[in-house]
Amino acid sequence: MNEVQERESSERQNSAENNEKEWVANVCQVCGDRATGHHFHAMTCEGCKGFFRRSMKQATVFRCPRQGVCVITKFNRRECQACRLRKCQSVGMLKDLIMSDEAVEKRRSQIRRKREVERPPCLSSLQESVIEELVNAHDKTFDATFSHFQFRPIDRDLNPMSVWKGTASCPRVALNAEMDEFLSSSSTPISTSHYSCPVERKDNVFTTLPHIADLTTYMIQNIINFAKGLHSFRALAIDDQISLLKGAMFEIMQIRFNMLFNAKTGNWECGSQTYCMDDAVRAGFQRHLLDPLMQYHYTLRNLQLQEVEYVLMQAISLFSPERPGVIHHDVIDRLQENLAIVLKVHIDSKRTKPGKHLLYPKILACLTEMRTMNEEYSKQVLHIVDIQPDNSFDPLILEVVSKDP
Repeated sequence: MNEVQERESSERQNSAENNEKEWVANVCQVCGDRATGHHFHAMTCEGCKGFFRRSMKQATVFRCPRQGVCVITKFNRRECQACRLRKCQSVGMLKDLIMSDEAVEKRRSQIRRKREVERPPCLSSLQESVIEELVNAHDKTFDATFSHFQFRPIDRDLNPMSVWKGTASCPRVALNAEMDEFLSSSSTPISTSHYSCPVERKDNVFTTLPHIADLTTYMIQNIINFAKGLHSFRALAIDDQISLLKGAMFEIMQIRFNMLFNAKTGNWECGSQTYCMDDAVRAGFQRHLLDPLMQYHYTLRNLQLQEVEYVLMQAISLFSPERPGVIHHDVIDRLQENLAIVLKVHIDSKRTKPGKHLLYPKILACLTEMRTMNEEYSKQVLHIVDIQPDNSFDPLILEVVSKDP
């Protein structure tokens, strides 16, 4: 036999010995079935492990019909419990190692929690359906190209105090009468006429007000339709619907405007037209609202949110139980909590970049920050109404910012 043949023969012999050792190590010492590990201090199968545990807990006295001489195999192990138990004890299985029912359940709970932590997060079918409904309602009511919006030119005469620059045109839109059902508490009927531009002033205050008002009205219309597209919103009492819409309108508008915000230019790109913060200045809004609002848009845009995350932000803002006038707080609180969970799971399951665990709290922080600007926005709108000579605000806008429930 040459050297190559001797080496091959030796390898085959070693392989056979290793296989035999592995087979012996995986054999139940009680019945000869395939073992699953060491149980109660002996290598056994699952069947013998369970049999030994039950026998020790029941404290039953078994009797062998054959004077205790049965040979236990995996085929006949159920025929003689006495000999099977005797074999369990002879191979070293110990009663003291059996855990109590409470300890077993505690261990199982720990294992389940560990698996849940290790298991990659995944949206449930119900959560997927929630997202689908929200996205569908958003797509039908968010006119990103402003194709259904009629613009009219803005006569811009920038004053030296301007700090942001851009170009834009002003929209012209008629209100939809069906929105009245959501704002039925208003004593003033919703106007369906077009706006007329106010008298130009030397300091350029209010020159863009009708254009900003038109744009705001158009956004309000779409946001109301967005809410109407949600089954959970339609199921609420009408008074709660009105309170939620009034409370969240400014916040949802800013979320939608942020989807149009260009962080490189500082402008809002509304289809073919572009607006800048200076347009809001010349509409009569003041810096102590606009400065933090501008910073907010940069902060939110830099999060680079996906459309689904923007839409979930809108829904979380809409279903806020602490809004003034809300009656059924518990119902709305559960809706908001479920939406927040969907957002968290979506981020955990869909995002892959490092630091994704910080995105969820950052989004919640942005929602909280908008709350601080919401009341100031209403105050400034009402202040403009008081001091400017021409009424450029439609009753729909005034109803949204009014404090009456």
